[in-house]
Amino acid sequence: MLSKLLPHPYLSLTLVVVWMLLVNQFKIGSLVMAAILALVIPHLTAAWWPDRPKVRRPLSLFAYALLVLWDVIVANFQVARIVLFMPNAKIRSAWITVPLDLKTPEAITLLAGTITMTPGTLTADMSTCGRALLIHALHAPDPDAVRDDIKSRYEARLKRIFE
Repeated sequence: MLSKLLPHPYLSLTLVVVWMLLVNQFKIGSLVMAAILALVIPHLTAAWWPDRPKVRRPLSLFAYALLVLWDVIVANFQVARIVLFMPNAKIRSAWITVPLDLKTPEAITLLAGTITMTPGTLTADMSTCGRALLIHALHAPDPDAVRDDIKSRYEARLKRIFE
């Protein structure tokens, strides 16, 4: 019964939170509109999600979001320091290939989005076989360390959450 009303509960929850943040005021009308959107949009998009992702550990997903938020804040200061104070000749940009252990498209998308969201890095491409991401780093004196950091800090957590 509940799965028919909320076919994608995490999407519904996300829609409510995002709507309330967008309107930037807590009023009953805004909450009602958020609830309507949270009920209608998942039903309209359910046909495109036949094999929806199985989140094995929802609390770990919340912890992951907090980790990414913290990393975005820290990376903003690091990029500002690089751009403002580091001479151009010392900046070591690099293209880095990150082999993937993740198998689910949702986890891979979340990893690619996390890398792009973090200032100083950008997911540029994915291999045709879907087993590697091409990352550009603004400053990576040791590209292997950046790759290892992405795999241990983000990919390992996503693997525990989704697989």
